[in-house]
Amino acid sequence: MDNHISKVMVITDFTVHQLGILNRMCEHLDHHSISYVIYDKTVANPTSDDVEEAKNLYLSSNCQALIGFGGGSSMDCAKAVGARLARPKKPLSKMEGILKIWKKLPLLICVLAIARTGSETTLAAVIVDSKTRHKYAINDFNLIPDYAVLDPKPTLSLPPFITACTGMDALTHAIEAYIGNLTTKKTRAYALKATKLIFENIYKVYEDGNDLEARSNMLDAAYYAGHAFTVSYVGYVHAIAHPLGGKYNIAHGLANATLLDVVLKQYGESVYKKLYEMALYCGICNANDSYKVGAERFIEQITLMKKYFGISSIFSELKNRIYTNWLFTQIMKPIHYIQFQFYGV
Repeated sequence: MDNHISKVMVITDFTVHQLGILNRMCEHLDHHSISYVIYDKTVANPTSDDVEEAKNLYLSSNCQALIGFGGGSSMDCAKAVGARLARPKKPLSKMEGILKIWKKLPLLICVLAIARTGSETTLAAVIVDSKTRHKYAINDFNLIPDYAVLDPKPTLSLPPFITACTGMDALTHAIEAYIGNLTTKKTRAYALKATKLIFENIYKVYEDGNDLEARSNMLDAAYYAGHAFTVSYVGYVHAIAHPLGGKYNIAHGLANATLLDVVLKQYGESVYKKLYEMALYCGICNANDSYKVGAERFIEQITLMKKYFGISSIFSELKNRIYTNWLFTQIMKPIHYIQFQFYGV
């Protein structure tokens, strides 16, 4: 760490803190005589109130750098805190959209303890307005962390269900980045690599959380997927998942995992060729299969994955237990507006 840094703020969530996942890093900071203050109130969908509370603690504690530790929520919160420190007179709501910060943040380090968002690679932070529950993205090159730490050891303590949901979140990033219309040769390669790594390792880490090699592979997959969707963006799964997270505080990874196969089916033949390519790369179909067969087999593997992990296709948080198939058809009309709203694409 920079020799001029003597005190840092660690932004994480209560579960990560209580599980003791922070301990190794804190011991390392102690060893190097770097003091720290921990903010562990980040929620699954970080809010503007979280950001303001953490920012005030940073200032009152005379911190000099930020460490986002855990999953994407903690990293998004840390990024937003950095944005408020860089632009203290500008509220977060005025930073929604693209390139609204324009100033360098304090030193920002992201330590990935959950193989999920790829937030350690991206220029985005997604925040929920505490008053309106509007969920929006802030996109700026200054939000890209200075350092990203991919250490599989902190992930060993994660419960199986969280491991599954966050892994499927990373899978969603990879698939949506690949099937979109803004891909490049590089992002497609990253997305394919991430998808294959997830199919090969997600069951291993679910069954044996201490499989260090599989954990490491899942972190790599989340990292590659993060690179892919930073350029190629995401799609309708996220367009639905974000409002659900903002309104009902449904964990983002769970929302994506619940919706992924449902939305891919709704795309229909428009994505057959690309899903066939992904299926072929991952060994799910054969070269002589039709695009339709390959795509259907690919989606079927996701459905089987959900069933194995106990992930439903129903959001219990919604009144009358609305089925996601029905939800998707109802939300199709405003979906382009939602996608523009969150990603500016």
